[in-house]
Amino acid sequence: MVKGKSLTTRCKKGGFLKMKKKKKIKQVAALKYSPDKNEAPEIIALGRGEAAEKIIEKAKESNVHIYEDEELATTLNTFNIGDEIPPELYEVVAGIFSFIKSLDEKYGERK
Repeated sequence: MVKGKSLTTRCKKGGFLKMKKKKKIKQVAALKYSPDKNEAPEIIALGRGEAAEKIIEKAKESNVHIYEDEELATTLNTFNIGDEIPPELYEVVAGIFSFIKSLDEKYGERK
């Protein structure tokens, strides 16, 4: 039975073994797109764990939109800061940028 963050199983000799459920490490990636400078969005920040928390905190302080997608963040963390995203991610990232643009149009750009 899984409960919270631990898993309890019955051992062969009648005792119980308590195992910690593996905690996922938070990952983030920040992108910037300047069509006049780049062919594709550029990775401007990457972070895992505590570094990820600091990037998120700085983004919130700067009123930068935050979009949560664990799988995309994991994929982007396989690249380097300064890399442009690969063509395989264009559609996904374009959808996110389009969503953010619609928020800006609806509620006004963040400052």
